[in-house]
This record gives sequence, C-alpha cells and structure tokens, in this order.
Amino acid sequence: MKRLSDIKLSVLDLAPIRQGGTAAETFVNTVELARHVEQLGYTRYWLAEHHNASGIASAATSILIGHVAGATSTLRIGSGGIMLPNHPPLVIAEQFGTLATLYPDRIDLGLGRAPGTDGITMQALRRDPRSGVNDFPEQVEELRMYLGEERPGQRVKAYPGQGTHVPIWLLGSSGYSAQMAAHLGLPFAFAGQFAPGYMHEAIRLYREGFKPSAVLDQPYLMLGIPLIAADTDAEARRQATTQQQKFLNLMRGLSTRLAPPVDEMDWMPHEQAAVNTNLGASIVGGPETVRQELEAFIAKTQPDELMINSDFYYQADRLHSYEIVAKLWKH
Repeated sequence: MKRLSDIKLSVLDLAPIRQGGTAAETFVNTVELARHVEQLGYTRYWLAEHHNASGIASAATSILIGHVAGATSTLRIGSGGIMLPNHPPLVIAEQFGTLATLYPDRIDLGLGRAPGTDGITMQALRRDPRSGVNDFPEQVEELRMYLGEERPGQRVKAYPGQGTHVPIWLLGSSGYSAQMAAHLGLPFAFAGQFAPGYMHEAIRLYREGFKPSAVLDQPYLMLGIPLIAADTDAEARRQATTQQQKFLNLMRGLSTRLAPPVDEMDWMPHEQAAVNTNLGASIVGGPETVRQELEAFIAKTQPDELMINSDFYYQADRLHSYEIVAKLWKH
C-alpha cells in the first residue's frame, strides 16, 4: 500500500494571469515557482495549452517550456498537455525534438485530444471539428514515428526530433485516453484537477487493459489534483475561494483571471454545486488536514505520481503551499 512518501510529486502550472496582473508577471512567477519546487525535490513541471483564455498565459506552450527549462537544471519540464489535433504532428516533433536536444533527458510530451478552447477559437486554429475524435490514434502514431528511430523508406523526418525518443504521455478526463494509453503501453495522466468524476473508472480501465511495451512493462499512473495548503484550515479555505471564483466565472462566461480571496462566495446553489463538482478532488487545509486527505486519496487510488495544481492570487501563498506539501512528503 503506497503512502505519500512512496510517490513522486509534480506540478501543473496553468500560467495563471491574475486580476490586475500581466502575462509578463505570470512568466516571472512561473520561473520562480519552478526554481522553488526544484529545490524542494519535485519531479516534473508541466504547462498546458489553452487558447483565447484571458486568465492563462501558456498558449505558446513549447516556448514557455523552453523558457522554464533554461531557468532550471534538474526538473523534468513538459506539456500537460499539447492538444495534438491543433497541430501537425511533424511540427510538434520538431518543437519537442529541439527542446530535447537543448535539454537532454528533461523534456516530457503529454498529449491531449481536446481543443483546449471554445468552438469559435477552434475554427480560428484551422482545426477540423472532427479531428481528434476519429484520427487521434493515427496522429499519435505519426508523432511517435517522427520522434523514434528512422524507419526504412521513411521520406519525411523531423530535424531535430528523429531519434530523440521524447517520452510521450497520454492525458485525459475520460476513459478514451486511459484505454488508448493502456493499449499502447504508455504512461497515463488523469485530469482530476478539473474533471474528477470519471477518475476511478479511468484508473480501472487503464490498469486492467494495460499491455507491456518497449516504453513500460507495467502501468504508470499520474493523477492531477487541485490542492490549497496554508498554515491553518481557515486560511486555506479562504485562499481556496480564488480557485472557486475561477470556475464560477468560467461558468458565467466571465474572465478567468485569478481574483483575490474573499470571506464569502457570492453564488447560487446550483452554481456552488457545479463548482464543487469540478473541484471534487480538491484538497484544502492546513498541514495536518492536507496530510490526512492526501494519504486517504493515495490509499484509494494508488497513483505512481501526483501532479498538483494550485491557484493562488498571491505568489507568496502559492510558493508556501508547495513548500507545505513538500515537508509533509519528506516526513
């Protein structure tokens, strides 16, 4: 039975822009957080592709990955994820082949099949609305070809990229990618940070259907969770209103820029229920509460790795939250 000290800890940074802040401020904060968690012993630092989202600054994901990799030395830096149907696989292979050449053995390529945006923006990306539903497996296979060893008769190659073997992860919030990752023998990351409802079924499908491959001989499961840690339960609950406001504003069609914490949320019962559903895997509390809830979550799900996403309005509070978790993990 795994415990907190038995698993790896990693970070998902959605590169949030706060109210009154700028993308430039976000990039400074991202580098500061990456360096901070590197010193604390975290394993990975992933950034995610979103478009037309006023509260997220990581649209040019591969560029930001390179920026963070250049500012750190031991963390694995990667995508959580690249929305592959938005891009030609050759271009992603070239981008990540370049990153892997610049930063050997430190780059991960997590892949999703959603657009990472709304329908109108999807059209602006020149994305086929059907892409990713019908041909995602073929896209993944094409990408793996460009990152693997050159095949006999292969006419199109990724330079750089070919032969870099950048580790590929499949990401998902349902059973589709869980089953595909199991079939291909790839590591799987579940997006519990925003869609926890299908988590346990996806875990089951992945583990039961896993086929050993040249990449893995047994399943490797990473679970994303939202986590807000502070010095006391009361302070953590207050800080958690920032992430609650983000999901509430998303529902209301308002800006998702991070808002300062509030003493009380102003929402309707159905809105509260919907936000609580999105944040169903959220862990909020002081050190002892966080320890107990993390241990209970790990006992129930038995992940190999946890990827923590923490939305705070103030950077100092975000840094402190990851520090609290690291101390619990080491002790």
